[in-house]
Order: sequence, then C-alpha cells, then structure tokens
Amino acid sequence: MEFRTIVDISELGFRIRPFEEMLFVGSCFADGIGRRFQEEQFRVTVNPYGVMYNPASILHTIERLAECATLDLQSVKTAFLTLGTNHVYRLKETGEIVDNCQKRPQALFIEEELSVDECADYLQKTIDLLRQMNPDLHVVLTVSPIRYRKYGYHGSQLSKATLLLAVEKLVRNIGSPSVSYFPAYEIVNDELRDYRFYQEDMLHPSQQAVEYIWERLVETCFSDEAKAFMDEWRPIKQALLHRPFDAASDDYLRFQEQTKLRLKSLQEKYPALKEI
Repeated sequence: MEFRTIVDISELGFRIRPFEEMLFVGSCFADGIGRRFQEEQFRVTVNPYGVMYNPASILHTIERLAECATLDLQSVKTAFLTLGTNHVYRLKETGEIVDNCQKRPQALFIEEELSVDECADYLQKTIDLLRQMNPDLHVVLTVSPIRYRKYGYHGSQLSKATLLLAVEKLVRNIGSPSVSYFPAYEIVNDELRDYRFYQEDMLHPSQQAVEYIWERLVETCFSDEAKAFMDEWRPIKQALLHRPFDAASDDYLRFQEQTKLRLKSLQEKYPALKEI
C-alpha cells in the first residue's frame, strides 16, 4: 500500500554533467540548492547580487551580469531560475521596480502584483538575454515552495499560482528542451506534505526536504558520469569533513594521509576536480 503521492518529473531534455559551470538566481531556495551543487564540486555561482524573489528582479540580475562581465556566461551550461513571488515594489520617485528596499521607509514604495503575462514576459526577456550570450545554455525554471506569511496564506497560494501559470505559459510557448521546469514546489507540497519537512518557522523547507529535492534532481537530471563521480567523491567528502576527538593521534594522522591519497587518485581520474 502506498501512503504518499510521487510527483512525476518530465524529462529536461539534457543531462547535467560533472563539474559543470552553473548559475542559480532567485529566492533563498536557490541558495540552498545551489550550495548543494557546490558541495558536489560543480562550478556554481549563486545569486551574485543577492537573493531575488520576483521575475523582474531575476531579469535585473542577468542584465547586470551581462553588463559587468563578472561572470563569463558563455561558459555556463545550466541556469536555474527560482521564482519566489509575483509581488514587486516600485520606488514612487522613479517608478522602477527595486530588487532590495534596503530597509528604507515603506512609504517610499508601492507594492504591486505582477500578472501571469507580466511574469512570463520578464522571464522571456531573461531567457532571451541568456541565450543571446550563450545559445547552448539550458534554463531550468523552478517555483520556490517557501510560503509568504505576510501575504496571508491564501494570498501566498495565489502568488505561487500566478508564477506556476507564467512558467507553464512560457515553457509551452518556447517549446524547446533548452527551457524546462523542475517541480520543486510540487515535491514539497505533494510528496512531503507534512510539517516535519519544514523548519521551525513552518514556512521554509527543512534540510531534509532540501536533501530529498536534491535526490530527485540527481535521479532525473544528472548524467551517468555525474552520478558515477559523486559515488566516488562521497566517501572522500565525508572523510574531509570528519572531526576527530584527538587530531594528534597516530590513527587520525594515518586517516588523513589515506584520505589525501584517495583524493589525489580521484583528481588524477577527474582532472577538473579542483584543489581542496
């Protein structure tokens, strides 16, 4: 007897390879997943200008990257764009959508909700800009499962629904495997629908939930080569993280030496593995 519903994940149309250069832009959920990729030795850039919650701010990040050349987007293979909300804040003085209110008085801003079409339009501009700089780039869209208490829980659901409809419209219109959707939102809400998978605030997914989403990513999106590397890397990573009771003991010194030899052997097999 099955006691939970499993979310089916559509083929992304590509496979993530080991040591790929990747870009994560979006909500704080992007930070959690991006760090997980970093732990597995992927070349990852996460929110270079801070956390971005809405489609307009995500576009602003990509525009800044294109202008400032702080990241060579031509070398990035996969970009994850994680949407948190359709709510934006406009500075009354200029009418521009700001990415961070910088703790300035709320009276300086007007809060608005982007429509489905507006969200889809900002995402389309973001993808067009990314593909302009790198035609071979794969874009994966996700919607953060983190709820927003300040909107009210019904309002939070309406916000997520707007984002989901925008993503669906965009993916259908583009009709290319180079742009796809990964159902992180559905995994948390349909597979892990229990408060034990949330942090103490009951809003953010727990580390266990993030780890499960990571496992679903590996299962459905990673190449055989990436999975093989991670199988070999896992015990070495665990050994490197080990903290002994007695760092000066002969046993631990031998353990360290063995770990160094195993790491050197893995680096010889995978020259792209960076120095640690």
